[in-house]
This record gives sequence, C-alpha cells and structure tokens, in this order.
Amino acid sequence: MSKKIMTVDDSSSVRQMVVLTLKGAGYEVVQGVDGQDALTKLKASQVDMVITDLNMPNMDGITLISELRKLPQYKFTPIVMLTTESQGNRKLEGKKAGATGWIVKPFKPPQLLGVIKKVLG
Repeated sequence: MSKKIMTVDDSSSVRQMVVLTLKGAGYEVVQGVDGQDALTKLKASQVDMVITDLNMPNMDGITLISELRKLPQYKFTPIVMLTTESQGNRKLEGKKAGATGWIVKPFKPPQLLGVIKKVLG
C-alpha cells in the first residue's frame, strides 16, 4: 500500500509540482489550500506525512503544525516545511512547533523525494 502525503500550499502551481513529484514516485497525495483547509481534511482522514508552506492565508504553516501536534494521531507524523523562508529564527519557530524538516523553495524533485524517503523510512 502506498503512503499518503498531504501537501499544503496556497499556490496552486507549487501544489501541482509537489503532486506531480510525489505521484511520480508512487505516493498517494491529498491537497490543502491553506492551514485551515488542511487541518479540516487531516482530522477527517489520516496521512503518513505532511508537507506545508509557511506563509498562507487563514492559518499559516507554523500554526498548522502546532494544531496537528495536539492531535494524538499526528503526534509523531513527519511534517516538513516547504517554503521560501530560510531565516534561522523562522526555522527555529518551525522546529519548536514540531516540524520534522525544512526545504527552501524552489525545490528540485530529487531533493524533495530524498527528504521524504529519509523521514518516512
């Protein structure tokens, strides 16, 4: 059975690129348009990993991670930030919220798949 990954980004072009990369590698993909949308979908259906943007309307990536970490079913789920932000203080915020990893956009598909393989085992 293939692993299910949620990608959360308010940019449809970024979501499309992530979806193409993941589906091409055999993963099942669920999409969220912002943190609030993702949280609603994730409460209804379990995924094996979450890849989220940082800056989004309605709920940002840091808040999404904090909210997910409060849910028992997502306490240990790998969550990777995929964002244009690369400042150390933002990364620290993400880590404190419970982010597993951090990828700076633009990303290369092999780089993304390498991180996924590492955190999903």
